Amino acid sequence: MVRKSKTTLLILIPVIAVGAIVLYNYFTSQSPEEPDPERAAAAQEKENKGKSRGNRAVPVTVHVADFMRLDEGIRAVGTLLPNEEVDISSEIAGKVERITFQEGTPVKKGDLLVKVNDEDLQSQLKRAVFQRDLLKEKLGRNRILLEKDAISREAFDQIETDYNMVEADIQLLQVKIDKTEIRAPFDGVIGFRYISLGSYLQPNTLVARLVDYSKLKVEFSIPEKYHHASRVGSPISFTTEGNKTVNRATIYAIDPKVDEKTRTVSMRALFDNSSMQLLPGMFASVTTGQKTGSTLQIPTEAIVPEADHKKVWVVRNNHAVSVPVTTGVRGETTVEVTEGLSKGDSVIVTGLLQIRENSPLQITN
Repeated sequence: MVRKSKTTLLILIPVIAVGAIVLYNYFTSQSPEEPDPERAAAAQEKENKGKSRGNRAVPVTVHVADFMRLDEGIRAVGTLLPNEEVDISSEIAGKVERITFQEGTPVKKGDLLVKVNDEDLQSQLKRAVFQRDLLKEKLGRNRILLEKDAISREAFDQIETDYNMVEADIQLLQVKIDKTEIRAPFDGVIGFRYISLGSYLQPNTLVARLVDYSKLKVEFSIPEKYHHASRVGSPISFTTEGNKTVNRATIYAIDPKVDEKTRTVSMRALFDNSSMQLLPGMFASVTTGQKTGSTLQIPTEAIVPEADHKKVWVVRNNHAVSVPVTTGVRGETTVEVTEGLSKGDSVIVTGLLQIRENSPLQITN
């Protein structure tokens, strides 16, 4: 009996506990929970922040557009070319008899550089001269006979023809002998020699290179859209590597055709290099197309490129407004604006990625 009672209690105790929990949850769910003031305030503040996030002022810096002198002009890279340059070579075959120049020294136009042996040509010339002298005397006698009708006209013409042919042979031999003397075609500096005394030259054998760099040609290219900014007679300035001295030159020729691959126009300017301080082949940093007057300029970073145009953001009533612009010459830090802006416009320079049309702004400078 006692064992049966204990078993009944073990069964009833869990059932009573479960029932109590169920009743408690039922009555608590029916009674309204009292509101927590701190939790409600935090939720409201979060909601307000979410609503005002889209209207938050974006911090930016601005630049006031103004007119200033554009000294930078159009930047380009170029190369210094010699005024004249030629490869001295032999026109005939023969053995080098004499070399009269020193490598790397100045020479004058007409100076003898190399002498090729011409003994065979001199012998042929002597023989031709003897034949000419003989025919000259014979031609004189036959002329007298022709006047007396002692010989036919045909016989006289034959002798005269022989004389003229020998005279032509003499002139040809003289030309060949002249070619055995290789001379400088212009004033310049002779470079390294590629032959030795006693070597046998063939036609077109390179002897040395002659360069005139008392004047230098500055060759450079600029984008085709800037071709109108540089004309024949326009000045340019340039510097070379390792030398910050600004040199001045004048454009003397412009290529009449645009390069289809690079879309650039090639130009050449002439520089007086009488001091011989600059050498052909040097790299040149060229500036051309300088403006003589003032232009409206803004910082380069203010330009926002679009698919088919360029624009800038300006400040209007403390809000951002986009304005399409047309740009001109670009300098190192500024760019010329030809259309779209006026003097005094506040152009946004920083914070461009965060602003949208009509975004409120906070100007930090």
